Amino acid sequence: MTFKPFKVDFRRASLVVCLVMLSACTTYRPANLNNVCDIFLGEPDWYEAAVDANKRWGTPIQVMMAILHQESRFVHDAKPKRNWFLFVPLPRRSSAFGYAQAQNPAWQDYMKSTGRYGADRDDFEDAIDFVGWYTHTTQAQLKVSKWDTYNQYLAYHEGRGGFKRKTYQKKSWLLPVAKKVGSRASTYGAQLKQCKSRLDKEVSSWF
Repeated sequence: MTFKPFKVDFRRASLVVCLVMLSACTTYRPANLNNVCDIFLGEPDWYEAAVDANKRWGTPIQVMMAILHQESRFVHDAKPKRNWFLFVPLPRRSSAFGYAQAQNPAWQDYMKSTGRYGADRDDFEDAIDFVGWYTHTTQAQLKVSKWDTYNQYLAYHEGRGGFKRKTYQKKSWLLPVAKKVGSRASTYGAQLKQCKSRLDKEVSSWF
């Protein structure tokens, strides 16, 4: 009996490997941003990260998620838009980046304060922990309740110094945005009550 040599289609094999690697590296993007249950059920790791941040800093999950929604729509590598002069791109308005749109100085303060020097702004776990830390520190310094999404967002957007100086009063467009973030937090909170037990079971089944 003679055996024919086994031929490998390297082109097809390479394509399969590339597709597998691409799939493994794909970043989760929620399809329905209006329902926090859908967001977390689509990626239970996010729920676990949110629970951890809530336990660490005490900020309600719905408040942190509403802020992240407003800042980036849960896009991991979000950046401020560029202005253009003719065909030349101008520098971005700020160094804000990632899920939380944290700027360089604030992110450096976060890493120094928490010791999380390997934290990345395009990592959801690190980003939601940053929001928890920021709102916790805002409460400590400015006495703004962690449940007060409206004022927490104003302090988040303007910085604590700007919030103390009430710079938001000169930005008529910002106050309705802060109200919208507060409304979204309320909606997320009501939704979370409906699916929390299911999410807890989902996460606990991993262990």
